[in-house]
Amino acid sequence: MCSLWRGSLLTLTSSLNRRVFQCCRQFGRSYNIASCMPEAVAFQGVSDHSGLYKFSVNESDRFWGAVARQRLSWISPFHTVQNCDFSQGKIKWFEGGKLNVSVNCLDRHVHTCPERVALIWERDEPGTEVKITYRQLLELTCRLGNLLKRQGVRRGDCVTIYMPPCPLAVASMLACARIGAAHNVVFAGFSSEALADRIRDAQSSTVITVNQGVRGGKVVDLKRTVDQAVQNCPSVQQVLVAMRTENTVAMTDRDVPLEEEMMKEDVVCEPVAMDSEDVLFLLYTSGSTGKPKGLVHTQAGYLLYTSLTHRYVFNYHDGDVFGCVADIGWITGHSYIVYGALCNGGTTVLFESTPVYPNPGRYWEMVERLEINQFYGAPTAIRLLLKYGDEWVQNYNRSSLKTLGSVGEPINTEAWEWYHRVVGDGRCPVVDTWWQTETGGICIAPRPADPEAEIVPGMAMRPFYGIKPALLDTEGEVLSSNDSTGALCISQAWPGMARTIHNHHQRFTETYFQPYPGFFFTGDGAHRSKEGYYQIVGRLDDVINVSGHRLGTAELEDVVNQCPAVAESAAIGYSHDIKGEGVYVFVVLKKAVMVQEDVQLSSSERWCPGASPSTPAQTSFRW
Repeated sequence: MCSLWRGSLLTLTSSLNRRVFQCCRQFGRSYNIASCMPEAVAFQGVSDHSGLYKFSVNESDRFWGAVARQRLSWISPFHTVQNCDFSQGKIKWFEGGKLNVSVNCLDRHVHTCPERVALIWERDEPGTEVKITYRQLLELTCRLGNLLKRQGVRRGDCVTIYMPPCPLAVASMLACARIGAAHNVVFAGFSSEALADRIRDAQSSTVITVNQGVRGGKVVDLKRTVDQAVQNCPSVQQVLVAMRTENTVAMTDRDVPLEEEMMKEDVVCEPVAMDSEDVLFLLYTSGSTGKPKGLVHTQAGYLLYTSLTHRYVFNYHDGDVFGCVADIGWITGHSYIVYGALCNGGTTVLFESTPVYPNPGRYWEMVERLEINQFYGAPTAIRLLLKYGDEWVQNYNRSSLKTLGSVGEPINTEAWEWYHRVVGDGRCPVVDTWWQTETGGICIAPRPADPEAEIVPGMAMRPFYGIKPALLDTEGEVLSSNDSTGALCISQAWPGMARTIHNHHQRFTETYFQPYPGFFFTGDGAHRSKEGYYQIVGRLDDVINVSGHRLGTAELEDVVNQCPAVAESAAIGYSHDIKGEGVYVFVVLKKAVMVQEDVQLSSSERWCPGASPSTPAQTSFRW
């Protein structure tokens, strides 16, 4: 294992600002745990949040079994709540149960509130938003599901989706779930080579994309990227192409005009009964080795966990508008834009643009116009907007806001206080959430909690229901006392966790269960304060967190080393005021010639077009 601590991470703890925000808005001062979670009525001796949390970890089967029966719509009931063995990396929940995720996200809400808005597509140009009701989203999903079946997609296949945030992207995900196929959403900023790697590993025969994307006032040729990628993907038989812009793109015999063919399909598509542990999706994330990991999430446990965390971490209520500004290509988009929000019958925002387009007031103008109640974004964006001053926030009415959230990386105290004081007018709780692609949903956050529980700036603080964190030292010994720092592990299974790495279960067990036998190893270090609150202090492996996105040093080095002029390279992280961390890449050239620009261009195109290195030096460059 790498050195336990990187740099002076521990100074974060010693210099922690202990100013506290008291928040009683979550449940109100007249507090009854059963009014918050009706299932708690059956939990003997549970009368407050603290008691409910203890019950969830001490009586895990009873807690998760009751919640699963109440919160999800089942085709067939499950007979076993959990069957988990960390020594083998075996994770199984709700065995025997059958359900369909799209039914839980769409049909049951269409039966009760068909005209409720499901999606608000916040397009690149402000004021051009498109609203999609649950009835309309079900129709889109069914038409697309029928089209996929006509194109030969069957239960168990994996469809790759390379699209920006838009209603058809969500419908594509749900259509896969409806017909029993898995999906593999790839961030629509990745290069053709990164896309090809993920298509090949998933063995997709079908890719769904758009002709072009629009972001920050710029048009991006996504179809061209897909064309380049599939040249090296023999498994691909068809590419379904939606039209985001009116510009024509080259089409081949392999390409299918998506909207045109969808309209030929019926608006009814019978949902497939899926086992609880059937694959719902693959999502690739960087690791400490060069090859991205295709993490596997399954049906029932993931859906239950995302819906529960969506409701209780953010204090989401029916009728609220949930504004998560992440991309659907990341786990945050999967869990809190799509599955968690829609399972709860929520109204969720799809944000296509950037925080500063057309000006630094974009987020807050959107909050006013769409009357957003919960806002969930990355500390990188908060730090960026802070530098533009308070007036860009105060120009807009943000009285609709009830909860502010941060995700992707620890939020520093200065950004937290600005977020709370200026954006939230000092009245909205800030939930600094810690979780990972591997965990499926939020594991540690200030909420839920008892009504008057404190919130400490810059700390994730409290484990969610069913999550039992542990800190271990370099010898693998559990640190049981407070005011301790160690490797953050989780000591018992929870429904939302990933089940394996696609086609590589041994790597899954070696990465997450062998470093600390009997525990799930997160790869992060954490400090537990004297009060028992958790603060994340950084990665313990060779993964760098840039703007909330995990980049493996080995993967970065592999990209750079593919340039013919490069003999070897080394990537390291460095502190960045806005991004949290940046990347330095040191390069040794094969020949003593000036090929620096070629190395930079080649590496950028292979990794992520537009991710140009900044301020390069003679023998190194950085992102």
